[in-house]
Amino acid sequence: MNATMGIARRGICLVVAAPSGAGKSSITRALLDAEPELALSVSVTTRAPRPGEHEGVHYYFRTQDEFARMVESGDLLEWAHVFGRGYGSPRAPVEQALAAGRDVVFDIDWQGHRQMLAALPGDVVGLFILPPSLRELEARLRARGTDNEEEIARRMAKAQSEISHAGEFGHVLVNRDFRTSVSAAQAVLRAARLETRRLTGLATFMAGMHAAP
Repeated sequence: MNATMGIARRGICLVVAAPSGAGKSSITRALLDAEPELALSVSVTTRAPRPGEHEGVHYYFRTQDEFARMVESGDLLEWAHVFGRGYGSPRAPVEQALAAGRDVVFDIDWQGHRQMLAALPGDVVGLFILPPSLRELEARLRARGTDNEEEIARRMAKAQSEISHAGEFGHVLVNRDFRTSVSAAQAVLRAARLETRRLTGLATFMAGMHAAP
């Protein structure tokens, strides 16, 4: 249901991507705090639970064999292996949320975005977050306590590679000011909710407008 208009709608997969240090995690957290219809996608992982982590809350924990079967059967919308461990977004809970008119945000990279577009082409809204400049991005990395020059060079090279894919996303914002960036991200989400093709209850609503009082 579109809470603003009272019209049933299909949910949205909001994919937010950015190079490390651009502010993606902070903007995503602010969106989750501000938007009650938005939930963070819970990923599947093959790594062991850490203290305080719970099944279905932080991750869905699966064995390597179980993960491989999910990949083979198409039960993951997107997936990747990182340092020998599998990570992916399960299809079933996302499709259930979309059908119920709830939105899901994904904190993944451009490769995951490509996979999501292939899996759910009509449901994905992509948002890429850019830093104001590469110099500013490097300053933010240093402010995090990353002072190893080799590590900084590695991260900057990776950031430039990721930034080269910004044009694949439907929306791009430059994170100069945090509050402004959060407002812009909200505008993208809220506009997507109003797309005619998402309003599954539009015909019913309009028919009711002409019904006798």
